[in-house]
Amino acid sequence: MIRRVSASPPGLSLILPAYRENGRLGATLAEARAFLDPRPEGYEILVAVDGGGETLAVAEAEAARDARITVLAARERRGKGRAVREAAARARGRVVGFMDADGKVPCAEIGAALSLLEQGFDVVIGSRRAEGARVESPRPLHRRLGSRGFRAAVWLLLPALRGVPDTQCGFKFFQGEAARALFAAQRVDGYMFDVELLVLAAAAGYQVKQVGLRWRDDGDSRLDLLSGNWRNLVDLLRIRGRAAGAQARARTGDAPSAA
Repeated sequence: MIRRVSASPPGLSLILPAYRENGRLGATLAEARAFLDPRPEGYEILVAVDGGGETLAVAEAEAARDARITVLAARERRGKGRAVREAAARARGRVVGFMDADGKVPCAEIGAALSLLEQGFDVVIGSRRAEGARVESPRPLHRRLGSRGFRAAVWLLLPALRGVPDTQCGFKFFQGEAARALFAAQRVDGYMFDVELLVLAAAAGYQVKQVGLRWRDDGDSRLDLLSGNWRNLVDLLRIRGRAAGAQARARTGDAPSAA
């Protein structure tokens, strides 16, 4: 792990989770720096490498050239949720956000998220279905159909998210204090961590804003359709159980004492 700390916290901590992204990570980092360099508030980039390998080598080479880049690495694959959570625990920014390292969302879209946070929203989530979204290269039909089924399952199991049609877009930004509170409570190590974060945000009463993004499919999916979707279902049920437990505890706490 490479870690450099400046005297004052930056305006933005940008987390880039990366798994088998050695072919694209360098370009994404260059694009992020080109967008963020002119902004006056300063920034740090935390590259959360899940699984090591050539992706880690690329990340470490980039960090050696730029003191604003920190690499957090696990040589074995432990899950995107865990990688982002551990990076968020190290983030020092007044705003904390994550976006995928694969370049599907242009880094210029960060500007819209920062603007909405400045307006007072606690959480801003990117969406391929919200007003203003531009899907420049759509996913294959079978994945779009699978996404509809997944959305129906999320809405059935987690009614608090029925107004969120795209929980899985890998682009979410938070006020720093909200990020620290949410990630401290977040437990899912896999892909369903996005869903868990949104459930936690709803329970905490945070103001969440959806923003339509430019997005382009690259034809590369890391999800195994059988074992991956089974794990996702198990995690959704766990999230539902934890949410129900938290609601029950809240009701008990509000109840008058029997003493």
